[in-house]
Amino acid sequence: MDHSLFINEVLRPLWWVIPVVFLIGLIKTPWFKGLCGEALVKAAAKFRLPAETYRPIHNVTLPTPDGSTQIDHIFVSRFGIFVVETKNMKGWIFGEEHQAQWTQKIYRKSFRFQNPLRQNYKHVKALEKGLDVPSAVIHSIVVFTGSEKLKTKMPKNVTRGGGYVNYIKSFQEVVLSEAQVQEVFTKIQAGRLAPTRESHRAHVARLKTRSDPNAQRKCPKCGSSMVLRTSKRGKNVGNQFWGCTGYPKCKVVQSLS
Repeated sequence: MDHSLFINEVLRPLWWVIPVVFLIGLIKTPWFKGLCGEALVKAAAKFRLPAETYRPIHNVTLPTPDGSTQIDHIFVSRFGIFVVETKNMKGWIFGEEHQAQWTQKIYRKSFRFQNPLRQNYKHVKALEKGLDVPSAVIHSIVVFTGSEKLKTKMPKNVTRGGGYVNYIKSFQEVVLSEAQVQEVFTKIQAGRLAPTRESHRAHVARLKTRSDPNAQRKCPKCGSSMVLRTSKRGKNVGNQFWGCTGYPKCKVVQSLS
């Protein structure tokens, strides 16, 4: 058999199949879907939040006592500082504002994930620590950008798609002067870690360490060591949790997950 003839007549016309298959595989990855979600949030902000009024800062990694925390989007304005956490998911989403974990249901399978409001609370506190502004002017927002459906009545600061813009625009009272807006913007830019691939990799590595139940943890508030403790009373009696060794001065606790 003439292999060159086979290649010329059969395989060469199908050269486009390989890149198409690769592209389809790439589109289905969580990384690509997350990238699209971030792009959606940025696009909504670009067209609906005037940059001269709402100053955007994207992909902000801030140092914390236990490593670092990564904020998807921050918008600084005279009407407040808005900290946006994006989630690109699918299926049905169930959750209450004060629940530690929410539920994602895909057909007959259910998955638990951290309440994104709690996740963003850490972002808000890390940002608040480095700024000389009242905590009341910093607002937490969660925006879902995937094909998910929110099946529980959510608080107003949990939105889908570009709905987060409406929430931001609902704040009409001026709480910061132009000078304060500039100062806040400058402090965030100066206090963030360099937005490089190396910073992102280091942050991801620290996240993996925190998820290891055998790894040593540090308190995100005071930097002291965290130790495993067992709840002795209440509805969680018998359950283990991470507690700060600075207790009772520092009362920070974390779940095992």
